[in-house]
Amino acid sequence: MEKKYILILDSLRSVHNTASLFRTADGAGFSEIFLCGTTPTPIDRFGRKRKDFAKVALGAEDFLSWKYFETTKDAIEKAKERGFSVVALEQNPNSVLFEDFKSQKNIALVLGEETQGIRQSTIDLCDTILEIPMRGNKESLNVSVAGAILMYYLTQE
Repeated sequence: MEKKYILILDSLRSVHNTASLFRTADGAGFSEIFLCGTTPTPIDRFGRKRKDFAKVALGAEDFLSWKYFETTKDAIEKAKERGFSVVALEQNPNSVLFEDFKSQKNIALVLGEETQGIRQSTIDLCDTILEIPMRGNKESLNVSVAGAILMYYLTQE
């Protein structure tokens, strides 16, 4: 049976990052996206398609199933109910390098807010914490870039 992948976005702020992650998730073979907290959705509060979102996602928002959750906790619980292993991408003392991670289970990947990352209370709900090594002077990558690296890595297992 083919593995399944869900992307969980924890309170992202940027429409462009969120829409970019939709496009990448579709390209990498993810089937669903859970949008949580402040994360922008493809539809505005009046039920209309967001033009700024569509301009970046280029239609991926029409192919991927997505659902909004008020809290990331609710999204993680839903993924676990469905048998997914929940994996956070975050710099953390308990993280492992992404290249060392292997899983036979379906995976839900959690990405966090652009400047603060994933809250500790959310990390505590995850099964594994992965990290991308930083070899330059900057401490982190843009969330859409980091997400792209992980999505393609996970779907190549």
